[in-house]
Amino acid sequence: MFLSVFDVFKIGIGPSSSHTMGPMSAANRFLALLLSNEWPRPTGAHVAALRVSLHGSLAFTGIGHGTGRAVILGLMGEVPQSVDPDRMDAIIETVERAGQVTPPGHPAYQFQPKTDLIFDKKQPLPGHANGMSFSALDRDGRLLVKRIYYSIGGGFVVTDTELEAMRSAKTASSDARVPFPFSTAKAMLEMSRGSGLTIAQMKRANEETKMSTAELDEGLDGIWNAMTSCIDRGLKVDGIMPGGLKVRRRARAIHDKLNEEWRSNRLNPLLANDWLSVYAMAVNEENAGGGRVVTAPTNGAAGVIPATIRYYLHFHEDASREDVHNFLLTAAAVGGIIKHNASISGAEVGCQGEVGSAAAMAAAGLAAVMGGSPEQIENAAEIALEHHLGMTCDPVAGLVQVPCIERNALGAVKAVTAASLALKGDGTHFVPLDACIETMRQTGNDMSEKYKETSTGGLAVNVVEC
Repeated sequence: MFLSVFDVFKIGIGPSSSHTMGPMSAANRFLALLLSNEWPRPTGAHVAALRVSLHGSLAFTGIGHGTGRAVILGLMGEVPQSVDPDRMDAIIETVERAGQVTPPGHPAYQFQPKTDLIFDKKQPLPGHANGMSFSALDRDGRLLVKRIYYSIGGGFVVTDTELEAMRSAKTASSDARVPFPFSTAKAMLEMSRGSGLTIAQMKRANEETKMSTAELDEGLDGIWNAMTSCIDRGLKVDGIMPGGLKVRRRARAIHDKLNEEWRSNRLNPLLANDWLSVYAMAVNEENAGGGRVVTAPTNGAAGVIPATIRYYLHFHEDASREDVHNFLLTAAAVGGIIKHNASISGAEVGCQGEVGSAAAMAAAGLAAVMGGSPEQIENAAEIALEHHLGMTCDPVAGLVQVPCIERNALGAVKAVTAASLALKGDGTHFVPLDACIETMRQTGNDMSEKYKETSTGGLAVNVVEC
């Protein structure tokens, strides 16, 4: 099983990897399909109009997550990693006014968002809670081609047939194209013991079958630069976040107070937790505002890992660039195992799959750079994930604000605590990480749909929107 660090950590925009980045990427894929020969194009037929329907969680919370906006942007040829957040409103306004999309390299297609973008809350698609249907029609309204896509978390998008193949592949043999094809934590530890390499070194060896050492290091630097830039932006901006809840940004004010305490040298027993929290909140306030973030492994959980790395750099004077690389590689190894064997999608397993996975990844990364053995790293990840089991995804008004922003702060605190506990032991522990991941999968399957990013239960219905 090989999932690249650059699949786990993807640069994009907020507020949601599954509800914003995924639908935008699905629209990109559909546009590419229209230009290809991969569909039975009738002789003389020309695509004149497009239609999109959103299903399941995308239909229930798509407005709050900006899903419709993402689809429009994607049909205009914009991609998550490069779309300019400052231009998005103008692009959408142009489409709504003209009633058509004009992606580069394509003819203009009729597309009126009010009628051609449907939020279908009645008919879920069978493959995944985040389903989308894209259709192309000729000038007489006859259907020419239709594709179903699923946004499966972390910005990953697959067709219905690709999803079936992925699920079949989980029971197939391991990927032998990389030197360390671990798909479970148990296999990862066995390969580490057999090779004498750390988890980060094994992950690096796998990545370097696809790219050079210099390319890998440059890419890792790019991920961290995007993460830390997001923190910096979040610490400088205040005001009300969009969406109608009138939730105020708090990271800047908290940061200013912490800087005053730092300069005064006053003893604060909560200092480490305070810095962790403000870094995480800064990221997720940026995400809620539609800013540039990195999936880690999702947008909804984007603050946990950057906050933990920034905390490490803040409080450890000997921290290095290599440490950041090893942190990201170790975290990606654990994240890949979780995604392969369970899910990182809140719409599929609740927030245990988002913030819980992020905390496990962050705990593993921190334990690694603090000198932990592979067994201690696996223990750290298990502790962090275990204490997120059962966590629901019930965002108020479908916005990635309440409880999501504070939840990232607490996820970072749990990650650091988990790493500390694991490093106090020798790596021997009662619950294996693989058992914890399987428990998360089963818990997600048993969880009511009300608590899986539909905003039909929990805080989403018990808190008055004002």
